[in-house]
Amino acid sequence: MAENENFPCTIHTPVMLGEVVSLFESLGNPAANVIDCTLGAGGHAEAILSQYPFVHYTGIDADPAACKRAGERLFPYSDRLKIMEGYFDECLKSLGQTKGRAKPDFVLFDLGVSMFDFFDSGRGFSFTHDEPLDMRFSPDAELTAADIVNRSDEKSLADTIYAYGGERYSRRIARAIVESRKNSPIHSSAKLADLIAGAVPPDYRRGRIHPATKTFQALRIKVNNELEREEEGLALAASLLAPSGIIAIISFHSLEDGIAKRTFREFAAQGKVELICKKPLVPSFDEIAKNPASRSAKLRALRKLPEGKSTAEAGL
Repeated sequence: MAENENFPCTIHTPVMLGEVVSLFESLGNPAANVIDCTLGAGGHAEAILSQYPFVHYTGIDADPAACKRAGERLFPYSDRLKIMEGYFDECLKSLGQTKGRAKPDFVLFDLGVSMFDFFDSGRGFSFTHDEPLDMRFSPDAELTAADIVNRSDEKSLADTIYAYGGERYSRRIARAIVESRKNSPIHSSAKLADLIAGAVPPDYRRGRIHPATKTFQALRIKVNNELEREEEGLALAASLLAPSGIIAIISFHSLEDGIAKRTFREFAAQGKVELICKKPLVPSFDEIAKNPASRSAKLRALRKLPEGKSTAEAGL
């Protein structure tokens, strides 16, 4: 999901579903092994499992609540479904160490944050509610957003907000946070959002997005090590992928897409994969109209070449 809070309900619509299913169909393998690295609400999983009765599906999610909800939704396919709880880089590493396991033919990453996390998780992802400042996808994550906000020195905090949020007023915001926490720790998402709004210029407060949006994005990325996990996860997926298999990744902001773009190009330069789309696919106007959360999505995909072939031999 894009970094925006202006959505009225908690129904999560899978983004670029048609494009994902089309990529899966291009495998030409109705009994494929699929690894969904970000199972979430199970929308992509349900579409593939319901249409292809011989598919075997492994769904990964760091959030125990998401695993439970997806398991209930996908119960009719439980004989072909395995759900793993944990961050996808850790789970992919574990799968790679499992002897005798079939290689995946299709690996999907959807890096969006679900509507449930934003509006119903109670973990402070959203600044529209007054919730504990947590932001962990997994309860096993080491630090919460409150830990970062209350323990980081001013420079580190400003650097985090700028690097992961692209927030131009990062130094003002960090200074305001450090001054405020001298009086009392900041443990509330609403308190942090109000503090940020008060730290930026009035014109910025009246902008298109809430002035806390980029800071909240930065804290969430930092808490969950999202960018490092993305890079490691793509490398692990490529190492596990079966010949002629596909990796697809949907990203929602420039930091995520930049990692996908650079990593895919590096894989292609090694001559072992082909880029299915040289430029990222984006949602149709119709999809954006129906699901505004999809508007910033970009989908990139690659295919692993058959054993013994290089891009040169494949005429690429």
